[in-house]
Amino acid sequence: MSDAIDQNLLQTPLHGLHLELGARMVPFAGYAMPVQYPAGLMAEHQHTRTQAGLFDVSHMGQLRLVGPAAAAAFETLMPVDVIGLAQGRQRYGLLLTDDGTIIDDLMFVNRGEDLFVIVNGACKAGDLVHIRGHIGARCEVISLTQQALLALQGPKAVDALGRLVPGVEQLVFMTGGRFGWNGADLFITRSGYTGEDGFEISVHESRADAFARALLGQPEVKPVGLGARNSLRLEAGLCLYGSDIDTTTTPVEAQLNWAIQKVRRTGGARAGGFPGAARVLEQLADPAKLQRKRVGLVALERVPVREHTALHDEQGQRVGEVTSGLPGPTIHKPVAMGYVATPFAGLGTRLNAMVRGKAVPMEVAGMPFVPNRYHRG
Repeated sequence: MSDAIDQNLLQTPLHGLHLELGARMVPFAGYAMPVQYPAGLMAEHQHTRTQAGLFDVSHMGQLRLVGPAAAAAFETLMPVDVIGLAQGRQRYGLLLTDDGTIIDDLMFVNRGEDLFVIVNGACKAGDLVHIRGHIGARCEVISLTQQALLALQGPKAVDALGRLVPGVEQLVFMTGGRFGWNGADLFITRSGYTGEDGFEISVHESRADAFARALLGQPEVKPVGLGARNSLRLEAGLCLYGSDIDTTTTPVEAQLNWAIQKVRRTGGARAGGFPGAARVLEQLADPAKLQRKRVGLVALERVPVREHTALHDEQGQRVGEVTSGLPGPTIHKPVAMGYVATPFAGLGTRLNAMVRGKAVPMEVAGMPFVPNRYHRG
């Protein structure tokens, strides 16, 4: 991407480093972001699966919710247990509309003095308005606009980060803590978006470039762009907001039931009380009411199947649509996910993806396509 295009987009604190490393930049969520580096998407993908990949995810939104009522207030916006989250623990959450559909998916950590929240970059402005509009009178909602966010992912991530920040090896999956590096304050969680062990690191924008260079100085670490981030998360069976989930999908349709704790379900101590609760709880109680479900798909021929591809049954009737699809670099088979009518959601069901008028046979498969390797202690 040319500098003429760059100047119309926001830049992360690592923009200069990306250009120095020869990244190909593309517009994403209003920012100029690296889609890949000279090694290429496949090499970056495989390096993250075997070593450690460094991602710039500074386009994501970072928020603090502060005040004694913050947890109770935030819980009114989502079908998840916020009040019961222990200090130092992280949880996946879903902001819902009054119809029970998904405004955004997010991560939040109970840091004791606040709730630290990370939202998707393309949604962060709307999320901030939504959160402040609904609970701003009950807690302080602070946008951390000067914080950069880095993700270090892969089986060697703990070795590389541990040399610079001793103590991070004590974290386990979905926990976080405060650390320091050369006078810089870091907040680090052991989590990520690849299915691998790894970390996400919030650092002030003024120290982000230096810290990223220190990480890239470790022998296991190479830079990785958005292209490989997408292929890694798809192999891990993780949803991409705007593709696999959005304001037309409910958590139950998206098969995100695991993200709704028992305490918020029918019969739980704090059941309901979130937007769209009647619809979501009804779908949880009676899955037969679902018209469609999100499923994983594996192509039976070596033909990549992309988003918006129609899915037909073996009689030629349209029964669904692909929402994400790519070659699976790790399993050497094209993989996808999409929504299909519930009678066709069973594992092993054969479907045809219609690619340029040609029927590509696919099979409904379990997810993740590549086993997760989170560090649970």
